[in-house]
Amino acid sequence: MSAAFHLAFPVRDIESTRVFYRDVLGCAIGRETDRWIDIDFFGNQISAHVTEVKQPSMTSVVDGVEVPLRHLGALLDSSSWRVLGERITSHGIEFLIPPTLRYEGKPGEQGTMFIQDPSGNGIEFKTFTHDDEVFATSS
Repeated sequence: MSAAFHLAFPVRDIESTRVFYRDVLGCAIGRETDRWIDIDFFGNQISAHVTEVKQPSMTSVVDGVEVPLRHLGALLDSSSWRVLGERITSHGIEFLIPPTLRYEGKPGEQGTMFIQDPSGNGIEFKTFTHDDEVFATSS
């Protein structure tokens, strides 16, 4: 197995979480109980646990745009990123930040889009113009 991450996070309920991650984002569902559900999030394991969700409203300014400070995400190839953006749109999901090109003409140029799951968890999807610039610096 290649390196992947695991993240546990709070959700309000299992059903809306399952529907969102499976039907909207196209993620496979793994093990689940009435209190948690494992999700194959683009090759990474995320586990949604039912609890009283209290989402902080903190944001951070990135390239002049306020983004949710607490979020998870995935790096996708440009074709998959575009298809996912269309899929999100077709399901009527509102973008916090619509598909946008960030750092245009600079090292690390990337497409980005932000949404929230039904429990208010921030999710960002990125695609890099040049794959070798994922960790590029401006110098």
